[in-house]
Amino acid sequence: MGWEEGFRCGGASRVRNGQTHSAPIFEVVDGPDQDPMVDAMAGNEHHEVIIIGAGVAGIYQIKRLADLGVDAIVLDSGGDLGGTWYWNRYPGARFDSESYTYGYSFSKELLDEWHWKEAFSSQPENLKYLNHVADKFDLRRYMQFDCRVEAAHFHEDENRWHVFTSDGRELTARFVVMALGLLSAPTMPRIEGVEDFEGESFHTFHWPHEPVALEGKRVGIIGTGATAIQAIPVMAEEAAELTVFQRRPNWAAPLNNYAISDETMADIRARYDEIFATCARTPGGFEHEPDRRGFWEVTRAEREAMWTRLYAEPGFGIWLRNFTEIFTDEKANAEFSAWFANRIRERVHDPELAEKLIPRDHGVGVQRLPLETNYFEAYNRGNVHLVDVSETPIERITRTGIRTSVGDHHLDVIVYATGFDAITGSFDRIDIRGTGGRTLREKWRDGPSTFFGMLVHGFPNLVMPTGPQSCSASTNFPRGIEIGVDWVTDLLEFMWANGHVRAEATREAEREWTEHVTQMYAAMLLRKARSWFTGYNSNVDGHEAGNVRYLVYTGGTPKFVKKISEMTRNGYTGITFESGLSSAAADAAAGARRAG
Repeated sequence: MGWEEGFRCGGASRVRNGQTHSAPIFEVVDGPDQDPMVDAMAGNEHHEVIIIGAGVAGIYQIKRLADLGVDAIVLDSGGDLGGTWYWNRYPGARFDSESYTYGYSFSKELLDEWHWKEAFSSQPENLKYLNHVADKFDLRRYMQFDCRVEAAHFHEDENRWHVFTSDGRELTARFVVMALGLLSAPTMPRIEGVEDFEGESFHTFHWPHEPVALEGKRVGIIGTGATAIQAIPVMAEEAAELTVFQRRPNWAAPLNNYAISDETMADIRARYDEIFATCARTPGGFEHEPDRRGFWEVTRAEREAMWTRLYAEPGFGIWLRNFTEIFTDEKANAEFSAWFANRIRERVHDPELAEKLIPRDHGVGVQRLPLETNYFEAYNRGNVHLVDVSETPIERITRTGIRTSVGDHHLDVIVYATGFDAITGSFDRIDIRGTGGRTLREKWRDGPSTFFGMLVHGFPNLVMPTGPQSCSASTNFPRGIEIGVDWVTDLLEFMWANGHVRAEATREAEREWTEHVTQMYAAMLLRKARSWFTGYNSNVDGHEAGNVRYLVYTGGTPKFVKKISEMTRNGYTGITFESGLSSAAADAAAGARRAG
């Protein structure tokens, strides 16, 4: 295995065979047959496009631009590519989407050669897949790691973005693509004494890359969201004692994972066109199509028989193959939730404990439904203890553990599964300034406003293939990011072909889209949920319960695609363009970009 290609921001390191070695700033590592553009990249502080984020979206975006020969780079704060699959290494981390619907669809050769090992692939395999994609298409050469973007300021006189990185550099670009993860801004709880604890402690997002030995240790985990629901059963098998500090109980359905045999994988490969076509027509971008019968048109016995069957099937079927009324009708959802609560009671031996694990503040499916493997059974183990902090609140973190209102819990390890400042949080952590010096953080103080989730008025040439209010936030993520990246790339190509140097959503178009997104919430029970879909996070000021932030598009992927397709066919209505080159000059510039 040779040197991994890529740049290190600030001269951090390079890796060979898993060992870290020192490397000078921007050394290009092992780049046979480098094109001139890459050879010059280390000394070039201006690029046509800067992509922020080397996760699933950033990888596909640089692939599209590299194919066009565009001078583009990727900046990422992580030590390597992968985004959420680079950072989240906690026990039990895996897909809740079927693996074969999560992979990229743009390359038949890639589809034919990759063998998914499980229906719901684990973090190590997911990261291996993304590395395989980057290596196969030689994408590392465009990437800079350990490179945190601290600020991005638009200069109106130049129609350029000035991007400031953590090593003190200032880069410029005509366009900035925000390929930021939806859940990439972890939040710690607002509990006194977090720094006082003398044992090991970390947020699940920052789980150490080195193995964490839990055997024989007293472990505490704060939170019972989707991450904790994956981690708790695995940690319970390793730790001597596991204490779960539950802030709010969560619904969760069986993952029902299984190994994918050679024969099954061959069948999947033969059906890829059909699989992706199904994903494209379903609201959530999965294979699971909703039951179009009316909830009240079938008998209760028929409804319960269907739920029993779906509960035993893999994945989101129990959520997304269900009747659509569970998302909109209070009575329908209440009946389904009551049925679901009985499944929890059947799986947890202690009746009193089972009741503590049943949510009372929202119904099943009102927010994204976590999938689990033996989560409820973990509470039947003698070494697992539940602390309901609604009854005995956490008062502080101490030197030796966690203190609640009734006493101290002595711990060796504390795990914070306390969630994220979802979708907009990663934007807020960068000082993004548009026209007139206004910050994006200020504009979105009370909630985001966008044009299709991909452009923002007052922030020209800033594009977001997975931004708030786009379909990416509410669908099977790779299916959504391919839609977003393809649209962004088409927009840039349109501008280059027509000599446009600036694009910006109009104020009216942004207002209309945001109103449409808001109206879509009105029909959904989701509007009442304390969920990251509504911007809820008790650890972030202004994100407490009652302050609904309209973060996702709930109209479904087909409707979203129809709307952006109509807008594009009509000449990008809602976007204003500014030209700075004649047609001949634009052609010359395009040729120069492609020649490097």
